[in-house]
Amino acid sequence: MSKFSLKVDKCKGCGLCMRACPKQLLSPGMRNNAQGVKYPVLKNEAECISCASCALTCPDMCITIYREA
Repeated sequence: MSKFSLKVDKCKGCGLCMRACPKQLLSPGMRNNAQGVKYPVLKNEAECISCASCALTCPDMCITIYREA
């Protein structure tokens, strides 16, 4: 199973991670962070394939993806 971790207050809401996800599992969240932007949330963690496309695309390195054993 994958683990998605986001540094919420560092996110600037650019949306690059959402476009990079091949399974389209990221969507804008309902809440705003400290910068006043809606940050992405993972819709279904069980479907994540741990490709890390979202993390590699994030210009501010806000996302960490790892597999749980």
